[in-house]
Amino acid sequence: MPTYETTPRFTTDLGRLTPEQRHRFRRTVAAFVDDLRTGGRFRAGLRVKRVQRASGIYELTWSMGTGPAGRATWEYGSAVRPGTPHVIWRRIGTHNILTGP
Repeated sequence: MPTYETTPRFTTDLGRLTPEQRHRFRRTVAAFVDDLRTGGRFRAGLRVKRVQRASGIYELTWSMGTGPAGRATWEYGSAVRPGTPHVIWRRIGTHNILTGP
């Protein structure tokens, strides 16, 4: 099972989401974790890609229902358990988070 941590900014951003938006994120993370567990090739529906002009930072995109798509930025951190990916969640919200990923 991959390990993770969150930045204080991520925690603040998460608190601003509606319960439904948080639910959609949790569903997306379940698929993300499955893909990490099976080798790190992410399914196309997760739309994982590098953030431009932010070395080592990636974004994950999903539908938040009505309105703009949800996004979360993350990076790989040092392994907490050898051979297990470690993810640092940095920001969550809409496209606006990409100004400070």
